[in-house]
Amino acid sequence: MKKIELKFENEEGHTVNVSLDDPVEPVDTAAVNEAMDTILAQNAFFSSGGELVGKKSARIVERNVTPIEL
Repeated sequence: MKKIELKFENEEGHTVNVSLDDPVEPVDTAAVNEAMDTILAQNAFFSSGGELVGKKSARIVERNVTPIEL
């Protein structure tokens, strides 16, 4: 399963992660930047450390799980 993780900085300087399932690939960097700018401009999320104040990074994360039969 793949996710896109958008990392923001809050008012206290801590990192806040927003994860979304099934990102569109290949990644459109301009669209990711625009989406993150919109999240900040609309103050869409609030964290325990205050409002989101800046973008830190974005990344695609893939997690593979293989069950082990016991």
